[in-house]
Amino acid sequence: MKINRLLEIVTILLNRESVTAKELADRFGVSSRTIYRDIDALSSAGVPVYTNKGNGGGISLLEDYTFNKAMLSKSESEGLLLTLKAMGATGYPEVNAIIDKIGSIFKGSRVHDWIEVDFEGWSSKTNERDRFSLVRDAILNSRVIGFDYVNGSGGKSSRVAEPVKLIFNAYTWYLIAFCQKNNEHRMFRLSRIKNVQVTERHFTKREIQEHEKQMSHIPTVRLKLRCDERVLHRLYDTFDGELICKNQEGTFDLMVEIPEDEWVYGYILSLGSNAQVLEPEHIRRIIKAKAKEIFEKY
Repeated sequence: MKINRLLEIVTILLNRESVTAKELADRFGVSSRTIYRDIDALSSAGVPVYTNKGNGGGISLLEDYTFNKAMLSKSESEGLLLTLKAMGATGYPEVNAIIDKIGSIFKGSRVHDWIEVDFEGWSSKTNERDRFSLVRDAILNSRVIGFDYVNGSGGKSSRVAEPVKLIFNAYTWYLIAFCQKNNEHRMFRLSRIKNVQVTERHFTKREIQEHEKQMSHIPTVRLKLRCDERVLHRLYDTFDGELICKNQEGTFDLMVEIPEDEWVYGYILSLGSNAQVLEPEHIRRIIKAKAKEIFEKY
């Protein structure tokens, strides 16, 4: 959308003294003529943007210019605030302070009044934000970190790692880091990282090898689940209704592409005898094995 491009152009100009029309055109995949039309639109909206021709020239903002509410309509400004509100719910620190600052620019927005976003559930997570902040700062400052890690099987180990990237996927934060213990990049679930210590040691970012790149994408599986009406409300609580279809015999099928992890297995087991995995076969075997383990405990 044009408004998104205009916002990004202003952001780029706020962070750089000057940029050429060709650089912007290449970035957005449009012509230089389109970029100049965007510059005209920004100027008309009151943004003090200007161009210098010749060698060393480019597009710039007047010095000391700050973000101005004239660029956004009321609905667009509320959309921006809502996006920040959702980002805050993921555990990103300092967002509330940012919302307060932007909210003072876009006076009249009621985003604080009509919505509250919380991905954490009702359980508390002590020091969750401190852990996020420590890892984030270590990434930005290229600092080696040490931490204790609990894997999916409950095994505990101490790690020393070079943090590279934080990924938010399926309501969960993950850390991509070069693990010095395993001498390769690994993905760690942030909620299982304990006792983070940021060291004074700096590191140079390593290139992620071809066989390691799959870590940046949480593996997904196409799940087909058949459920009784008794747990239908559970499906609607978790998944889009368009993914659920009713069968002639009164059962309901869910077809969904979903990250495969312990949450999926736990969710299926929580439906008890009211649900059956139809596909894929390997998840049928996993659920059967887990159900057998539960049965044997009783």
